[in-house]
Amino acid sequence: MKVIFLEDVKGKGKRGQVKEVPDGYAQNFLIKNHKAEAATKGALSSLKGQQRAEEKHEEEILETAKKLKVTLEDDKTVVELTAKAGTDGRLFGSIPSKQIAQALDKQFGLKLDKRKIELNEPIRSLGYTNVPVKLHPHVTAKIRVHVAEK
Repeated sequence: MKVIFLEDVKGKGKRGQVKEVPDGYAQNFLIKNHKAEAATKGALSSLKGQQRAEEKHEEEILETAKKLKVTLEDDKTVVELTAKAGTDGRLFGSIPSKQIAQALDKQFGLKLDKRKIELNEPIRSLGYTNVPVKLHPHVTAKIRVHVAEK
């Protein structure tokens, strides 16, 4: 029996996949537990429409990420932060990604999730630092962060 998987089933198929499975397994487990539905003409056409809508949505997200990358990498977009530092230019504390995200929102009105900022370790020195930001699986931008002494 041909079925369309409505959710991932380990070892059998992924969501949206059309596959041939034994009749008993399809009737007694997959369809009964709403993990799959019979692959009728109507169900297949609605699946195709759903997949097209998802692709369109993904393209819109990618375009938004590319526009945000252009804004973030602009020369005027420099996140200014201040912190206490010693005589050798090392900070007494550190600047984590959360603080960078808050400053970006406050200075430029760009809301960015702190988890997207890929800071391996917090900034611990004065000066300019390029910080990578993962906006989308295919789009990575760099933010310039300037840390000045208080």
